[in-house]
Amino acid sequence: MREETEGLTRIEGRNPVLEAFRSGKTVDKLFVLEGCKDGPLLTILREAKKQNTIVNFVKKERLNQLSETGAHQGVIAQVAAYTYATPEDILENAAKRGEDPFIILLDGIEDPHNLGAIIRTASQAGAHGVIIPKHRSAGLTAAAVKASAGAVNYLPVAKVANIGAAIEELKEKGLWFVCADMGGTRMYDLALTGPVGLVIGNEGNGVSRLVKEKCDFIASIPMRGDIDSLNASAACAVLAYEIVRQRLFKGK
Repeated sequence: MREETEGLTRIEGRNPVLEAFRSGKTVDKLFVLEGCKDGPLLTILREAKKQNTIVNFVKKERLNQLSETGAHQGVIAQVAAYTYATPEDILENAAKRGEDPFIILLDGIEDPHNLGAIIRTASQAGAHGVIIPKHRSAGLTAAAVKASAGAVNYLPVAKVANIGAAIEELKEKGLWFVCADMGGTRMYDLALTGPVGLVIGNEGNGVSRLVKEKCDFIASIPMRGDIDSLNASAACAVLAYEIVRQRLFKGK
């Protein structure tokens, strides 16, 4: 059950482009720095040949014009539109793996680099998908895709009209929810196993009041430094791996 797309987009950087090919994503065109024949680019060109992708060898100035990230590493892929998943797809992903659902929900993450980093963390931590809101949120831009290091090609990302409503619907499916907030209970003192949704808030304002009220628990990360918070993607990583740790411990 796939839904809306975001139109034709570009993937930049050697690893993200290679992962796009390897995941089976349709690459319409490949722009490669002319004269560059190092190992990673030759590997990408072999993958492009397998898919009969159109390859354009261009000057650095042309790549710079096409680039949205400013870090193309000599290669940009023009790919078919990313198709967003639905929350049901994410639950099906968990069922196929025979695992309790583990979903990361983002309440207004606006920086595409943070979004990409969170998707990368979610994939590595074994989450079954990420849910973002349609409005006031970063989408899967070239910068987000690059920051995910290719993880976006493997992990379902769903867009919903309202995060709070999505939480209510997923609660009916048996999930419970924990959000990150400095005023909460220390994460080590919470039981973070079972079907769980982890909610990460906006970079500046955190989790909104209405969304926080829908969560079952509020988790804080112990701080020992002179500042009182972590970057949103770093906080997500810390809490996601506390969930991983507790799941592994429970499995033993």
